[in-house]
Amino acid sequence: MGYRGMIDKQNQARDLRAEGWTLTEICEQLGCSKASASLWCREVEIDFAVLEERRRSRFLIGNEGARRRGPNKLQRRKATEIEEMRSEGLKRIGMLSDRDLLIAGLALYAGEGAKTDGAVKFANSDPRMVLFFTSWLRRCFTIDESRLRMRIYLHEGLDITAATSFWSELTRIPTDQFIQPYRAVPDPSIRRTKHLMGCPSVGYSCARTHRAGMG
Repeated sequence: MGYRGMIDKQNQARDLRAEGWTLTEICEQLGCSKASASLWCREVEIDFAVLEERRRSRFLIGNEGARRRGPNKLQRRKATEIEEMRSEGLKRIGMLSDRDLLIAGLALYAGEGAKTDGAVKFANSDPRMVLFFTSWLRRCFTIDESRLRMRIYLHEGLDITAATSFWSELTRIPTDQFIQPYRAVPDPSIRRTKHLMGCPSVGYSCARTHRAGMG
């Protein structure tokens, strides 16, 4: 390639970079090394919004290809084993007796429940765990339903009305027994994933019930 051809390629690289092309895309288009593309484009002002959109498009296209291909042999074997173990687990456990439920609930409370005297409190973002806890509390202890309380921890920007309705229907705790929710400010430096329905904390103010569980 002559001098003029090299200049043309450098100019093309700069133009593509300004349009939001990644260095990898430029190398594939022009048949050059990434080192060369990086050197040619180092002073180009980039539209980062367009660049991010192109990266996202490439990611989605890659995922679409994987979806069309379907699960590979390893993934199919994993899914089969998970289903086999789930069925085996259901057979091994069977129906829970009152004693089984009491022990399972106590183990769960030991890990996720509050230990301070005066009230039974439990917080978890997994609906299955919250449902199990409220079922355990009602079945294993004599409680006054009107004293049950729930508080939702939910990031700002998420739908508190939908979250309140979801947890109320799941636990059968009326919405008028929900206390002021805690709205957290998202911190992108810590995590990106947010629980859409938040993390509920179930509370039952009764020292005797708490002491019975701790006992």
